[in-house]
Amino acid sequence: MSREAARTVARRLRDAGHEVVFAGGAVRDRLLGRTGGDVDIATSASADEVVALFDRTVPVGESFGVVKVLAGDLAFDVATFRTDVGIADGRHPERVEPATLEEDVRRRDFTINGLVEDPFTGEVTDLVGGRADLEARVVRAIGDPALRFREDALRLLRGVRFASLLGFELDPATEDAMRAGADGLRRVSGERVRDELSKMLAAGTRRRAVELLDRTELLPRVLPEISAMHGVEQPPQYHPEGDVWIHTLLAIEALGPDPVSAELAFGTLLHDVGKPPTFRRAPDRIRFDGHVEVGADMAEDICRRLRMSRASTRRVVALVEDHLQFMNVPKMRAATLRRFMAQEHFDELLHLYRADCAASHGETTALPVIEAMREQLAEEALVPAPWLVGRDVLDAGIAPGPQVGEVLREALDRQLEGALPDRDAALAWLREEAARRGGDARD
Repeated sequence: MSREAARTVARRLRDAGHEVVFAGGAVRDRLLGRTGGDVDIATSASADEVVALFDRTVPVGESFGVVKVLAGDLAFDVATFRTDVGIADGRHPERVEPATLEEDVRRRDFTINGLVEDPFTGEVTDLVGGRADLEARVVRAIGDPALRFREDALRLLRGVRFASLLGFELDPATEDAMRAGADGLRRVSGERVRDELSKMLAAGTRRRAVELLDRTELLPRVLPEISAMHGVEQPPQYHPEGDVWIHTLLAIEALGPDPVSAELAFGTLLHDVGKPPTFRRAPDRIRFDGHVEVGADMAEDICRRLRMSRASTRRVVALVEDHLQFMNVPKMRAATLRRFMAQEHFDELLHLYRADCAASHGETTALPVIEAMREQLAEEALVPAPWLVGRDVLDAGIAPGPQVGEVLREALDRQLEGALPDRDAALAWLREEAARRGGDARD
């Protein structure tokens, strides 16, 4: 987000006689040489004074002194220096009071987020040892870590996110307090948990994030179904890498170092979530009968618990539900394959398939078939507009009912396989089909 636009906002506050700084992640990331991200502004001005100074504002947390200031196409959170008093619900204080800059910094979460910057000179003020922790690559809570996590349990997940994303280590005392305070996550809403998990999993450091969630004992609180994968054996002929837990870690890592959609990340994390409850040691080998169907149901429940949107839930569930379909690709009819490849989530499903194979036996037998189909079709749509519609079938004399759909599906299959190259050929086939079914074929 534009620092220059943020300086314009800061300048108006300063010119009105208020103290103003850039705070939080923007300062941390500048010192680390990272670009992008929001620029948060902290000031001695009250929320009412901020609203009076700017033409376009949106109150986003008036009780906490936070106002969103709109500057052109950008928006900046402007927060009044404050100190938090009491602990209301494990997410919010009982009340807030105006404070000095130092008091405001000391109530924040981690030292690396407690740095503030002069918007005009770039000078960084460090009141909590954040620069040293940046250099040491450590995530450390400000002050008493147990108190910081009791004040706001979401900080538990934020600590894991910062450590995984930045490649930092957790300060031992902070990690101990996270483990001891893990139950506090039960008081955090599904939406907040979802947002933090989405940021962790979408990033290329997703494997380390899950391992840190496990190490700090946060994983059983937010995703117990993933924690249950530990020690669940798999048949070595298909999974030489080890148990379901190891396979899942390897799969999310194999998605690659670049960011992916949260839906693909969750779909990959959950693709074998149905294995622990379906584990069975049969005479011939270990089996997971029905694990895909069970896993799809579990994925839907998890998405609902995390308050995902309907669209996101559908995508995650579809990825879990369809991830084994690639086993059938080499023997699919061309029409079936084209329909499969035309699904809205196919590209993400293919990404998951590659990761799934890389995390196990390494064989990707479906890929040559898929690539051959793509080359064969070139610019042609996977599923083009059909030559025949319902009116054609009825006009051919086939009575209304299920058989109309059957005829249309068969006609489209033949069209997709090249047997009906144009509408005339399709109508000719339809007349023959109507006669075979005993219909009164008409032109």
